[in-house]
Amino acid sequence: ARRGLARRDAVSAAWTLADIGDLTGRTAVVTGPTLGGLGFHTALELARHGARVVLAGRTPDKIDAAADAIAAEVPGATTHPLVVDLSDLGSVRAAGEAAARFGALDLLVNNAGIMAPPLRRTADGLESQTATNHFGPFLLTGLLLEQLAASGDGRVVTLSSQMHRVARSAPLGDPRAPRRYSRWHVYGQTKLANLLFTLELDRRLRRAGTPVRALAAHPGLAGTHLAVNGQLGTTRGRRATILDGAVKLVSQSAEAGARPTLMAATADLPGATYVGPSGPGEASGPPRLVGTSGLARDEVAQRRLWEISETTVGLAWPQP
Repeated sequence: ARRGLARRDAVSAAWTLADIGDLTGRTAVVTGPTLGGLGFHTALELARHGARVVLAGRTPDKIDAAADAIAAEVPGATTHPLVVDLSDLGSVRAAGEAAARFGALDLLVNNAGIMAPPLRRTADGLESQTATNHFGPFLLTGLLLEQLAASGDGRVVTLSSQMHRVARSAPLGDPRAPRRYSRWHVYGQTKLANLLFTLELDRRLRRAGTPVRALAAHPGLAGTHLAVNGQLGTTRGRRATILDGAVKLVSQSAEAGARPTLMAATADLPGATYVGPSGPGEASGPPRLVGTSGLARDEVAQRRLWEISETTVGLAWPQP
């Protein structure tokens, strides 16, 4: 055990982008690869190191823009489109079927998410943040599990946030029941759900003997369009420009914010590991292993959320 901790400490202390290594022959699926965001920079670095990258985005236009930018940066990069709206369980099921053409998968990065929008119910009767940030990724991961296992050493990395610490309780109620909506409270709960999911997933995979690891990461305070899109529903116009500028003024770049995800995706780390920035308050800085809130480590909550999620999306997994 001590040797394992020493190894993880050494990896954490020394890790840089140069440690990603050669990913030739490996296939990664990255959700939310919108140009300039965390998912884009994650996909770009994976492609730069030789991986075949599946860009899983909501619209063909956004996917094409990301693919073109990656090709301009990395001539000869191999990318493939996969259209999926994670807020729509039907779209996720269709994407799961479409992804069969990619064969064995080495990596799934559950990066896509939305932040603190006004209340909206999806076609499945779910609140949009909960659907996009948790239930959609839960279903997509389950649908791709067989392909991840087929690689012999698959990995699932799910993006959480320091906002998981503001959640006062785990989201264990009926997800379709009406309730008072506080956008930031719900956002925090979805980020807590990402960690509850990751820890329970890794435990179930080990119990089933499935050759897949589950890890999580958070970007710290990264200068992306996520907050602007959530608050205003657009990144265009004077208000959006002002808000976007204010966020970027106090944030590290999206490129730097993607590094914890890349470390979780490629470093020699065990399942159930959580990676974030190393600076004060984990807001910025090089990536390292970090801790979670006590709520995230509640095994009863982990198991109960899993059961609720299986019922909600209509998929029970993993199977031994």
